[in-house]
Amino acid sequence: MPSASPDMSLLAIAIRPAHPNDYAAIASIYNEAIACGGITMDGQPYTAEEIRAIADKMHDREILLVAETAEKTIGWGVVKRYSDRLGYQVCCETSVYLSFSETGKGYGNALQKALMEKATHYGYHHIVAKIVAANQGSIRFHQRFGFEIVGIQKEIGLMNGVWYDIVIMQYLLPQTASDFP
Repeated sequence: MPSASPDMSLLAIAIRPAHPNDYAAIASIYNEAIACGGITMDGQPYTAEEIRAIADKMHDREILLVAETAEKTIGWGVVKRYSDRLGYQVCCETSVYLSFSETGKGYGNALQKALMEKATHYGYHHIVAKIVAANQGSIRFHQRFGFEIVGIQKEIGLMNGVWYDIVIMQYLLPQTASDFP
């Protein structure tokens, strides 16, 4: 799996599975992205209870991770199944969100690497990332990890009277068809 700079050993960050006491911080970080616009297709802020409901419904091959410094939770990421249909058992989707004040410091790289390691551990072969086309920073971020653009869904999102295109990116993990039942 490709690595992205900077050197992760220099970062004072812990990445771990989320716990219920993290849900308020996760909601707060996500709400920053929602309020900014052009990052997610969600339009209403989330509460800790809504994050709890999402976490409670997660499958055993899904995980919600948090990134934290000694002071606070600064980001979160998720590995979630692409679909519950049997034929898609080899595909997952990942997402990374950081507090805006913590971007550009390498924390997102560490979180994405952890998500890709979890996807490998869970036996996935194909990772999908769906990104608002105008979010070029996120597209470049994923490309540094080896994701490639495989399509653009034109005008698939409508928020506040504005049409949004979504870029579909993929990364293929090294498992082969014989690795699966």
